[in-house]
Amino acid sequence: MKVIYSLIIAITLGILACVPTRENKKQESKETKAVVYQVFTRLFGNQNTNNKPWGSIEENGVGKFNDFTDKALSEIKDLGVTHIWYTGVPHHATITDYTAYGISNDDPDVVKGRAGSPYAVKDYYQVDPDMAVDPANRLEEFKALIDRTHKHNMKVIIDIVPNHVARHYEGKNNPEGVKDFGAEDDTSVEYARDNNFYYIPGSSFHVPEPLGGYKPLGGEAHAMSDGHFDENPAKWTGNGSRLAQPHHHDWYETVKINYGVKPDGSFDFDLLPEGYELKSHADHYAFWQNKNVPDSWIKFRDIAFYWIDMGVDGFRYDMAEMVPVEFWSFLNSSIKNKNPEAFLLAEVYQPHLYRDYILKGKMDYLYDKVELYDTLKHVMQGYGSTDNIAPIQTGLADIEHQMLHFLENHDEQRIASPEFAGDAKKGMPAMVVSTTLSTAPTMVYFGQEVGEPGAEDAGFGTNSRTSIFDYIGVPHHQRWMNNGNFDGGQLSADEKDLRDFYQRLLTFSISSEALMGEYADIHAYNRQHTKGYSGKVYSFVRWNSNEKLIIISNFDPVKSSELDLKLPEAIAQKWKLKEDVNLIDQLYGQEFVLNVNSGAASVKFSLQPLQSYIFKIE
Repeated sequence: MKVIYSLIIAITLGILACVPTRENKKQESKETKAVVYQVFTRLFGNQNTNNKPWGSIEENGVGKFNDFTDKALSEIKDLGVTHIWYTGVPHHATITDYTAYGISNDDPDVVKGRAGSPYAVKDYYQVDPDMAVDPANRLEEFKALIDRTHKHNMKVIIDIVPNHVARHYEGKNNPEGVKDFGAEDDTSVEYARDNNFYYIPGSSFHVPEPLGGYKPLGGEAHAMSDGHFDENPAKWTGNGSRLAQPHHHDWYETVKINYGVKPDGSFDFDLLPEGYELKSHADHYAFWQNKNVPDSWIKFRDIAFYWIDMGVDGFRYDMAEMVPVEFWSFLNSSIKNKNPEAFLLAEVYQPHLYRDYILKGKMDYLYDKVELYDTLKHVMQGYGSTDNIAPIQTGLADIEHQMLHFLENHDEQRIASPEFAGDAKKGMPAMVVSTTLSTAPTMVYFGQEVGEPGAEDAGFGTNSRTSIFDYIGVPHHQRWMNNGNFDGGQLSADEKDLRDFYQRLLTFSISSEALMGEYADIHAYNRQHTKGYSGKVYSFVRWNSNEKLIIISNFDPVKSSELDLKLPEAIAQKWKLKEDVNLIDQLYGQEFVLNVNSGAASVKFSLQPLQSYIFKIE
């Protein structure tokens, strides 16, 4: 075991010496950490606590754009947030009747839940009517929210879902000259380059056979809920199913967009020349000028431009890896040409594709889900080891800034749910590591900071995740919201303490110079040399020329440790430590002394269960 740790230490210090870092540049970056606050927009302001399974909008209520008041936005900003991701803004399929506003009804047989999935977009040039006080004025209400968010010095992110659209897409608000998806498709063939969809000629769509007793709307009678949906010829389903009757677990509420990828997987468009992974956004933009690209590429570029012109500052792209890299090169370079500061975040879950989508696809950020999130989740659940963290950071060293960190989002289980960790406090050490480990942005899901467990039976889907398909209230978040006062007035003492912890951590993170500087692991060294230091503890250092941090977290929910934490000699030398220095914890202000003697440096302290320290050298 000692040989293994010695090897890890040698590798870590070798990388530290050899890999170019932000501090090694001629001039240190003045960039600061970004913190993204994801809100499920229609749930955020809902004060209704009824929470009836499959409840209607009248029974369970819904949040509005106007619920993001100046007070609410001020509190979000004070949490340490730089960007708000308003999830579910584009108009998506829903069962609520808005025919009075010229919106056609959607069929429950091809809608998940009563409120509907935000990833089954029905009209890309309009916003969801649920969230407007006056649905006829919904776009203006969203524009006002953009303006309010900017007034509080935060950026606005919304979703774009290029891989698929709602089965009943109906663009009733297209700008002049914009043709609807599929309007000019040749439906007699499975594939044509400029078709927006793939077809199954000669076959009509059939609703999936329900599983496990599933019934749309929980079995409630509805005029359109009859097990049929008229689509002839049938289209491929969003996740790529080519069956006229997709499976119940397929994304049957959506249809897949055609980007010029033939059914055999070959490409019907120009490929990026060799070496373009090293070229700039401007070079990529220039490459696509005067190229004949598939129609769907143009449609989604125009959609992105529409929202940027409205004041949106960036996008979160759903399931980006299901869309070819060349399209992303085209789209993202076009966006950056229009707004160089646009924030572009994508889901990519295959690590071997990360660099393609960052370097060739020109993404700013990807989820660090499969490696860091999954590893931290295992540690929080009690069966993973912190020994697995450092190799992840080492393996991603060249793209670490592009790998956004999170512990919750709308797809993942709530930390406090019994199915995850069962206690929101178990997320505290992981949150410190996730936030401070790299220069990448941090993301927090609304309610995470007050321990929301996602326990409600909303209707479609299962609990442990806050529902994205139905009308529901979010109880812990509602207690913080406190009837629209947004002051935490109904929170318990533990919930207030948890939110205070998140605020301390996030506000520190966006002000720290060191967190945009260099990183080195000291975990392996202390595993070998420090008594009582276990695989439930993790430590590392961050620094630049102006600030030096030693960070340690204890993931053990029961056991405390008396530690004499050590700095490897190479770090002490790099930091030019020659005598004892004071340390101040940046979370709660405790003071300690880093003892320096003949090149060796160490600090003694007691590390309580689930406790973290961010020591700053004074």
